[in-house]
Amino acid sequence: MRRLFVAAIAAAGLAGVLAHDSHPVSRRKTLSFGPVLPHAAYHTNPVYHTRLLRSDDPYEVARTFVEDLVRDIPGGSYQIRKDSYTDQATGVTHVYVRQYVNGIEVADGDINLNVKDGVVLSYGDSFFRPKEAGAQAFQRDVDPHSEYCQSLEREIADQLQHIDGSKPQHGVDRDALTQLGYLYDWNCQFVNLPDFMSESPDFANAEDAASGDVTRALLQFMIAATPSEELSAEILGNTGKYISDMRVTFEHHLAGDHPPTFTVDNVPDAVNPVKGRLAFVQVPNGDATSLQLVWKFEVEMKDNWYEAAVSAEAPHRIISVVDWASDSPVPMAPIPPKGGEGATYNVFAWGINDPSVGERSIQKENFDTLASPLGWHALPYANDPESSHLRLKDSSKIRNTTTTWGNNVFAHEDWEGRNNWVNNYRPDAGANKVFDFKYNPQVTLTDDALEEAQKYINATVTQLFYTSNLVHDLYYRYGFNEVAGNFQQHNFGRGGQENDAVIANAQDGSGYNNANFMTPPDGQNGRCRMYLWNTANPYRDGDLEAGIVIHELSHGLSTRLTGGPANSGCLGWGESGGMGEGWGDFLATTIRSNRNYSDYAMGSWAANQEKGIRNYPYSLDETVNPSTYKTLDKPGYWGVHAIGEVWAQILWVVSNRLIAKHGFVDDLFPPKPLDDGTIPEGDFYRAREYDAQGKPKPLVPKHGNSLVVQLVLDGMKLQPCRPSFFDARDAIITADKTLTGGENFCELWEGFASRGLGVDAKVEGRTPWGGGVRTNGVRVPAECSSDVPPPEEPAPGDGDDDDDGDDDDWPWLAWVVQHSTPYSWRWPF
Repeated sequence: MRRLFVAAIAAAGLAGVLAHDSHPVSRRKTLSFGPVLPHAAYHTNPVYHTRLLRSDDPYEVARTFVEDLVRDIPGGSYQIRKDSYTDQATGVTHVYVRQYVNGIEVADGDINLNVKDGVVLSYGDSFFRPKEAGAQAFQRDVDPHSEYCQSLEREIADQLQHIDGSKPQHGVDRDALTQLGYLYDWNCQFVNLPDFMSESPDFANAEDAASGDVTRALLQFMIAATPSEELSAEILGNTGKYISDMRVTFEHHLAGDHPPTFTVDNVPDAVNPVKGRLAFVQVPNGDATSLQLVWKFEVEMKDNWYEAAVSAEAPHRIISVVDWASDSPVPMAPIPPKGGEGATYNVFAWGINDPSVGERSIQKENFDTLASPLGWHALPYANDPESSHLRLKDSSKIRNTTTTWGNNVFAHEDWEGRNNWVNNYRPDAGANKVFDFKYNPQVTLTDDALEEAQKYINATVTQLFYTSNLVHDLYYRYGFNEVAGNFQQHNFGRGGQENDAVIANAQDGSGYNNANFMTPPDGQNGRCRMYLWNTANPYRDGDLEAGIVIHELSHGLSTRLTGGPANSGCLGWGESGGMGEGWGDFLATTIRSNRNYSDYAMGSWAANQEKGIRNYPYSLDETVNPSTYKTLDKPGYWGVHAIGEVWAQILWVVSNRLIAKHGFVDDLFPPKPLDDGTIPEGDFYRAREYDAQGKPKPLVPKHGNSLVVQLVLDGMKLQPCRPSFFDARDAIITADKTLTGGENFCELWEGFASRGLGVDAKVEGRTPWGGGVRTNGVRVPAECSSDVPPPEEPAPGDGDDDDDGDDDDWPWLAWVVQHSTPYSWRWPF
C-alpha cells in the first residue's frame, strides 16, 4: 500500500513530499486512529420522568435511567465509574457509566449522564447494542486499521489530482500534504504486519505459554509504535528473543469486582512496565456493530504514551490507538542565520504573552488560597517524590521548598530529553525565595546557539513554573478541581486521585520547535515538555511564550474533563482530537486578550512568523480568518491541529457575541475567598440568586469573556466521550441553560451559525481521521429568528454615556448585537 502511495506522490510531481524537511527539527512519531461508532449519540433534551423524580440521589436516578437503556442488551450489565462526581458550583452530578458484556468491559461503551434535581439534563450514549435481539455480537477478525488506511489513501489520491507540484502557489497544499504523508506513513506502514506475523513460524512458536497471546500482541504493537526503524527491524528479525524476554505479571484480588489486569516488563522501547487488561471494543461492520475481544495496553514511551486496543486472537490487529501525548505543530520556519511573604519571580507577568509584547517584572507568588492552600512551594512529605526514601513518624508534615517544586508543578530542565525528572536541575532561590535571574541571550554562531540558550535556564524554569501555577489556579476556580481530575500531589481531602502534579520540562532536549503534553488518567502525573525554537538567533524559548504553555496545559484540562477523570481516551482522533487542540488555542487566546480588540496569531513569537503556526490568525473578520465548519473538508484539514484551528475560531466568534452582550473584565481570576471560605461577588459575579427552596444558585460570571470560559469548561464536563463538533456545541448551550437558565441561548446559536454550525449543519460519511462531506448550517432555532425591524437609532450624541438618566439607546444597541455579522462590531461600545 505504501508503495502505491509513494508512486502516486511521484506521479503528481511531489516526490519530495514525504522527505524530511531541511530544517533541523525533530518530528515526533505518533499513532492515533480508531473506528467511528455510528450509533453514538448525545441527547440534550432534559428527561423528566416520575420514576426519576422520586429520588433525591443523583446516582439512583442514573441507575434507574441506565437500567431502562440496557434492558434489552443480551448479557449486558454496567458499572458506575468511581470518577463520577458532583460539581459543587453547578449542582450537576456527572455520572460515568461503563458497559460490560458477559462480565468483560466494553472499553468504548460509555454513557455519561448529567443529573440535577432528579432530572437527566443531558446524556451521551455509545453502549453496544446488537442490531437484532439474539444476533451474534462477537467478531473474531476485523481490520478497521486497514479500512482506515484505505480511506486515507483514497482521500490523498483525490487531493493529489488538484495539486500542481510545479506551481509555487500550491506550496500551502504541498505542506499540508507533507503533514498528511507523515500521518499515513506512521499509521499505515505496518498495516499488513498482523498477517505477515501470523505466518512467521518464529513468531507463532515463541514460548509465552504463561501469558497466552499477550506478549505477541504487545510486541506487534511495539513494532508499529517505535520510532526507531532499526529496532523494528531487529524485533522482526528475532521475535522469539523479545517475546521470551518480556515478563507478564497478572494481578489477582481476594475480593471485590475487579477486572483481570496485568503488567508486562522488559517491553522494547517502553520506559515503564506496560499495563494491560482484557476488554471488548466496538467495530462497525457494514450497517451493524460488533464486539472485538482485545488486549488494552497502556504503553509509556519516551515521546508517546499510548492507550492501544489490539485484538486478543491472532492475527493481532490494532483496532484503535490513542496517544495521550498531544503536540503543538512544527511550523515551516526558516533556518536561523549563522552567527518572606511568599516567593517573588522576575518573569513576563500574567497577560504578557511573549517577549515581543512586554518586559519582565517582579511578580509575587499570587496564589489562590482556594486552589492552592499551601501556596506554590509546599506539599506534604507523604506526597513528595523526593521524600519517598525518608522514614518519617509524621509524613503529613509539610515540606516547604525554595525551588520550582510544589504541589501543582515540578518544573526543571530536561536537556537530555529523557524521562528522568526527580533529580533534574531546578533553580534554588534561597530562604527568601527570590527567583530573580538574568535573561539576556545574545546572537552567536549557530554551533553555540544551544549553549547560549542554556545559560538562562534559571529564568526559563522560573517562567514555566510561574505560568503553570497560574493556569492551575485559574482553571481550578472555573471548576477543574480535585474531583474533576486536576493535577495535584495532595488533594486536601477534597476527593479525586492524588500524586499527579504536572511534570514540566523546560528546554527539553528531545527536539526543537514543538511542545507536548501527556495526559494519563487521574492519579498519574501529567507531563509537559517545552522546547527551544531554532527559528531565530538567539534561539527562542517556548517556555517564555505563555500561549504555548497554556495550550499544552489545556490538553490536561480537556482530556480529564471529557468523559471523566479516569478516561483519557476520549479525544484521540478526528473532530474530538481536533477540539482537544482547539480548546487550547481558544483559552490561550482568551487569556491574552484585552478590552481593546485585536486579532491574535498562535505561536508567532516562538516560530518567528508574524502569522503564527496556524493557517490564519484568530479574527472576527472573515477576510482575515474565513474558517467555517465546511473548512474541515479542505485539503490540509485532516490533522487534529487544523481541525482544532477551526474549532478555536468558531469559539472565538461565539465568545465575542457574549462580550458584546455582557462586556469585558480585565482580570479573568475570580475574587479570592474570604477568611470564612465564602466567595465574594465583587464586580466579577452577578448577585447571588436562590431557588424556591432557598438553596443558592451557582455563581454566574458577569462579563462575556469570563462567562465563556465557564461555559466552555462546563461544556467539557457535559459532553460525551469522543464528541463531535455538534456534541460540543450542544454541550456549551446546555451549560448555559444550567448556569443562567438559557439567557444566552440565541447569542450562542447565532455565533455558532455564523461559522456554519447552525441547526441545519450536517456531515455525511465521517471517517476516523476527520474526513467526510460537511454542509454549513446557518439557521438558528425558530425562537431566535425575528423579522421585527430594529428600534429607532438614538440621535447623534445620545450614547450610553450621555448622563441623561435614561437608557433609550440600549434597545437599538441590543438589536445591532443580535442581528449583526460577527465581525461588524467591536467591544467595548
